[in-house]
Amino acid sequence: MPEPYRAVLKAHPESIGQARSCIAAAFAQWELDDYIARLVVSELATNAITHACGDSIVVRVERNGDGSVTVEAWDNEPGSAPLLRSPNLEASSGRGLRLIENLVREWGWRPLPNKAGKVVYAVLEASE
Repeated sequence: MPEPYRAVLKAHPESIGQARSCIAAAFAQWELDDYIARLVVSELATNAITHACGDSIVVRVERNGDGSVTVEAWDNEPGSAPLLRSPNLEASSGRGLRLIENLVREWGWRPLPNKAGKVVYAVLEASE
């Protein structure tokens, strides 16, 4: 399997475009369609930036043995699980994880070691 792509980005909204570029580079190398992955990483990176306690986030993408791809965003907010909110048409946010849930095979989160934050991930089927 190829090495994962990883980018450390500033916890700033301008970094969302850089997160998409990281995904695009990986998917181009793997000769896969990146449309869904760019949308997913936009949502994951936005959430990571929103919840980051420090000045950076990490975006990581990895090709799995079964051909699927895992997209991750890491932030340093310890112990806070992502919440699937009930749809609220009047809210200006809160729909990203519902969108992701409908686009990917699975998604979830795990804490980073030593309470250093969390990783939110999504597993996508590969599209050539």
